Amino acid sequence: MIHYLHRQQLIPASLEQVWEYFSNPRNLNELTPPDMRFHILTEPLPRMYQGQLIEYRVEFIRGMSSLWLTEIAHVRENEYFVDEQRLGPYQFWYHEHTFRAAAGGVLITDQVTYSLGFGPLGDFLNAVWIAHRLQGIFDFRAEKIKTVFQPGV
Repeated sequence: MIHYLHRQQLIPASLEQVWEYFSNPRNLNELTPPDMRFHILTEPLPRMYQGQLIEYRVEFIRGMSSLWLTEIAHVRENEYFVDEQRLGPYQFWYHEHTFRAAAGGVLITDQVTYSLGFGPLGDFLNAVWIAHRLQGIFDFRAEKIKTVFQPGV
Protein backbone atom coordinates (compact mmCIF):
# COMPACT_ATOMS: atom_id res chain seq x y z
CA MET A 1 0.00 0.00 0.00
CA ILE A 2 1.12 3.56 -0.72
CA HIS A 3 1.29 6.00 2.21
CA TYR A 4 1.54 9.79 2.30
CA LEU A 5 2.96 12.43 4.56
CA HIS A 6 2.10 16.08 3.97
CA ARG A 7 3.67 18.96 5.92
CA GLN A 8 3.82 22.74 5.52
CA GLN A 9 5.80 25.38 7.37
CA LEU A 10 6.12 29.14 6.99
CA ILE A 11 9.71 30.33 7.28
CA PRO A 12 10.28 34.03 8.05
CA ALA A 13 13.02 34.57 5.45
CA SER A 14 13.46 35.36 1.79
CA LEU A 15 13.00 32.73 -0.88
CA GLU A 16 16.68 33.03 -1.79
CA GLN A 17 17.81 32.43 1.82
CA VAL A 18 15.53 29.43 2.25
CA TRP A 19 16.54 27.92 -1.08
CA GLU A 20 20.24 28.46 -0.30
CA TYR A 21 19.86 26.49 2.93
CA PHE A 22 17.74 23.63 1.57
CA SER A 23 19.73 23.22 -1.65
CA ASN A 24 22.86 22.35 0.35
CA PRO A 25 22.76 18.57 1.02
CA ARG A 26 25.19 19.00 3.92
CA ASN A 27 22.37 20.60 5.93
CA LEU A 28 20.61 17.22 6.07
CA ASN A 29 22.76 16.43 9.12
CA GLU A 30 21.33 19.39 11.01
CA LEU A 31 17.74 18.58 10.05
CA THR A 32 17.82 14.93 11.14
CA PRO A 33 17.18 13.87 14.76
CA PRO A 34 20.44 12.91 16.52
CA ASP A 35 19.09 9.51 17.59
CA MET A 36 18.99 8.50 13.93
CA ARG A 37 22.81 8.71 13.75
CA PHE A 38 22.58 10.18 10.25
CA HIS A 39 25.91 10.15 8.42
CA ILE A 40 26.58 11.18 4.80
CA LEU A 41 29.01 8.71 3.22
CA THR A 42 29.66 10.57 -0.02
CA GLU A 43 30.91 14.13 0.20
CA PRO A 44 28.19 16.08 -1.61
CA LEU A 45 28.83 19.32 -3.42
CA PRO A 46 27.57 22.34 -1.49
CA ARG A 47 24.73 22.77 -3.99
CA MET A 48 22.37 20.04 -5.17
CA TYR A 49 21.81 19.31 -8.84
CA GLN A 50 19.53 17.07 -10.85
CA GLY A 51 20.94 13.56 -10.99
CA GLN A 52 23.03 13.96 -7.85
CA LEU A 53 23.40 10.78 -5.78
CA ILE A 54 23.79 11.07 -2.02
CA GLU A 55 24.69 8.00 0.00
CA TYR A 56 24.25 7.90 3.75
CA ARG A 57 23.66 5.67 6.73
CA VAL A 58 20.76 6.16 9.10
CA GLU A 59 19.33 4.28 12.08
CA PHE A 60 15.57 3.90 12.21
CA ILE A 61 15.89 1.21 14.88
CA ARG A 62 18.49 1.61 17.63
CA GLY A 63 21.61 -0.34 16.68
CA MET A 64 20.41 -1.19 13.15
CA SER A 65 22.01 1.02 10.55
CA SER A 66 20.61 1.15 7.03
CA LEU A 67 22.27 2.31 3.84
CA TRP A 68 20.21 4.89 1.97
CA LEU A 69 21.02 6.08 -1.54
CA THR A 70 19.03 9.08 -2.69
CA GLU A 71 18.91 10.67 -6.13
CA ILE A 72 17.97 14.31 -6.56
CA ALA A 73 15.64 13.50 -9.43
CA HIS A 74 14.24 16.96 -10.21
CA VAL A 75 15.31 20.50 -9.41
CA ARG A 76 13.83 23.86 -10.32
CA GLU A 77 15.80 26.56 -8.52
CA ASN A 78 13.84 28.55 -5.93
CA GLU A 79 10.74 26.41 -6.62
CA TYR A 80 11.14 22.71 -5.83
CA PHE A 81 13.28 19.62 -5.76
CA VAL A 82 12.51 15.92 -5.52
CA ASP A 83 14.55 13.23 -3.85
CA GLU A 84 13.90 9.59 -4.66
CA GLN A 85 15.29 6.60 -2.80
CA ARG A 86 17.36 4.36 -5.03
CA LEU A 87 18.46 1.98 -2.27
CA GLY A 88 17.26 1.91 1.30
CA PRO A 89 14.71 0.87 3.88
CA TYR A 90 11.59 1.65 1.83
CA GLN A 91 10.25 -0.19 -1.16
CA PHE A 92 9.36 3.22 -2.61
CA TRP A 93 10.20 6.78 -1.47
CA TYR A 94 9.37 9.98 -3.40
CA HIS A 95 9.80 13.27 -1.50
CA GLU A 96 8.81 16.55 -3.14
CA HIS A 97 9.92 19.78 -1.48
CA THR A 98 8.27 22.96 -2.76
CA PHE A 99 9.07 26.57 -1.89
CA ARG A 100 6.68 29.47 -2.45
CA ALA A 101 6.95 33.11 -1.43
CA ALA A 102 4.10 33.93 0.92
CA ALA A 103 3.05 36.70 3.28
CA GLY A 104 5.61 36.64 6.08
CA GLY A 105 8.24 34.57 4.30
CA VAL A 106 8.38 31.29 2.42
CA LEU A 107 5.89 28.45 2.62
CA ILE A 108 7.68 25.12 2.32
CA THR A 109 5.62 22.05 1.55
CA ASP A 110 6.79 18.48 1.87
CA GLN A 111 4.84 15.75 0.15
CA VAL A 112 6.23 12.28 0.79
CA THR A 113 4.85 9.24 -0.99
CA TYR A 114 6.21 5.96 0.30
CA SER A 115 5.66 2.24 0.59
CA LEU A 116 7.28 -0.25 2.91
CA GLY A 117 6.38 -3.28 0.83
CA PHE A 118 5.72 -6.53 2.72
CA GLY A 119 1.95 -6.39 2.00
CA PRO A 120 -0.28 -6.36 5.10
CA LEU A 121 2.76 -6.58 7.40
CA GLY A 122 4.16 -3.35 5.93
CA ASP A 123 0.80 -1.63 6.36
CA PHE A 124 0.64 -2.81 9.97
CA LEU A 125 4.19 -1.56 10.66
CA ASN A 126 3.29 1.78 9.10
CA ALA A 127 0.17 2.09 11.25
CA VAL A 128 1.85 1.22 14.54
CA TRP A 129 5.32 2.71 14.08
CA ILE A 130 6.61 4.12 10.76
CA ALA A 131 4.01 6.87 10.22
CA HIS A 132 4.51 8.08 13.80
CA ARG A 133 8.31 7.95 13.41
CA LEU A 134 8.15 9.99 10.19
CA GLN A 135 5.92 12.59 11.90
CA GLY A 136 8.52 12.81 14.68
CA ILE A 137 11.34 13.32 12.17
CA PHE A 138 9.43 16.13 10.48
CA ASP A 139 8.48 17.63 13.88
CA PHE A 140 12.19 17.72 14.75
CA ARG A 141 12.97 19.33 11.40
CA ALA A 142 10.26 21.99 11.87
CA GLU A 143 11.71 22.97 15.26
CA LYS A 144 15.25 23.04 13.89
CA ILE A 145 14.15 25.25 10.99
CA LYS A 146 12.68 27.73 13.50
CA THR A 147 16.11 28.07 15.12
CA VAL A 148 17.98 28.31 11.80
CA PHE A 149 15.68 31.06 10.47
CA GLN A 150 15.08 33.13 13.58
CA PRO A 151 13.88 36.61 12.61
CA GLY A 152 16.67 39.14 12.93
CA VAL A 153 19.45 36.54 13.10
